[in-house]
Amino acid sequence: MRLLTVLFSAILATLCALDANPALADMGTDKVKVGDPAPDFTLSAANISTALPEKKGAATLSLKDLRGKNVVLYFFPKAMTPGCTAQSCGFRDLTRAFEKLDTVVVGISTDDLSAQEKFTEKEHLNFPLFADPTRKVATEYGVLGSRSVAQRTTFVIDKKGIVRKIYHVQNARQNPEEVLQYVREHLAGR
Repeated sequence: MRLLTVLFSAILATLCALDANPALADMGTDKVKVGDPAPDFTLSAANISTALPEKKGAATLSLKDLRGKNVVLYFFPKAMTPGCTAQSCGFRDLTRAFEKLDTVVVGISTDDLSAQEKFTEKEHLNFPLFADPTRKVATEYGVLGSRSVAQRTTFVIDKKGIVRKIYHVQNARQNPEEVLQYVREHLAGR
């Protein structure tokens, strides 16, 4: 019985450490790597027309719809939580700067479309948010955490659909600015 208690405690401590530190959870589990083509997907999305005005009224968006532009695809755990709000509002505030660099920002979480629409409206987000409630895309990208929510991870994808940079985000507030700097230095004019 004592051995079972010790074993259970060790497993529980490991799971807690993985949840607390996404970098640990990602070790060896990256399914998408720098230099890989970004896996395409089609999902319901809120605010589609902000990235593609010609798709006004569309209910779904595909990653391939954005081909020809650089794409910042950021996974976040849960709409309307403090860290996700800080990160999303940071991207919102820098959207025009990204646009000048021929770059589109899109967010994605395991929330349903209704939650994404509420989040978009409440925070005045000016870019699309994908809804991945089946967790299929988060799983495909290797960012599904142990609590069945996406780990905070940002993928920078070039105009040809190739992943150029991956951020396992430690600071939600700083991520938008560091991504913008990367795009300026490595993808501007390409």
